[in-house]
Amino acid sequence: MTEPTTGTDTIKVDIWSDVQCPWCYIGKRKFEAGVAAFGGNVQVEYHSFELSPDTPVDYAGTPVQYLSEKKGMPLAEVEQMLERVTGIAESVGLHYDYDSVHQTNTVISHELLHYAKAHGRQLDMKERLLKAYFVEGKHVGRIEDLADLAADIGLDRADVVRALTAHEFLADVKADVAQATEYGIQGVPFFVIDGRYGISGAQDPDTFAQALNQVRTEKSEEKIA
Repeated sequence: MTEPTTGTDTIKVDIWSDVQCPWCYIGKRKFEAGVAAFGGNVQVEYHSFELSPDTPVDYAGTPVQYLSEKKGMPLAEVEQMLERVTGIAESVGLHYDYDSVHQTNTVISHELLHYAKAHGRQLDMKERLLKAYFVEGKHVGRIEDLADLAADIGLDRADVVRALTAHEFLADVKADVAQATEYGIQGVPFFVIDGRYGISGAQDPDTFAQALNQVRTEKSEEKIA
């Protein structure tokens, strides 16, 4: 998979996702497996979606407490839900550590993803942020922490701090969120294949491979016609 460019045989996939969405990371792995099975040229662009825009940057509680408050569920029920999600994550090679997760506001991490996109590194930045949040227990809501993660993938740390402090890409985040509303997207991950088909959720790799093959067939038929 590559950053968006142009190419007649390439299929563009737009993905709405949040950094603190456990199904988005699982869905990313399943999508990647679907792309590998498909075998064709696929270009990916990530778009911002905030699951919890009202979350404070430095939320004092645990993810279990946060979800219990947000969903009105008993703590024990939330713990069982997260155990299930953690097990599914393990099945695709991801080692979630909810005991270390810092629940936070993700808007600035989305601004960083747009910064990375402008520098041709969005896919690397997305992976780095998801791993930092779910696996490493790092904070993804503060500029200094985000700048460290950006530096990990070779971006200019000082320039990242400058851009995030100035909220240079906040308008891009808001535009993504507005487009999600226009499309009727209410949950993530949400995949738009070549602007033709929408796939909601962390589906099996076969589902993605079939959709990509369908689009490839349609594009070939359109060329002949």
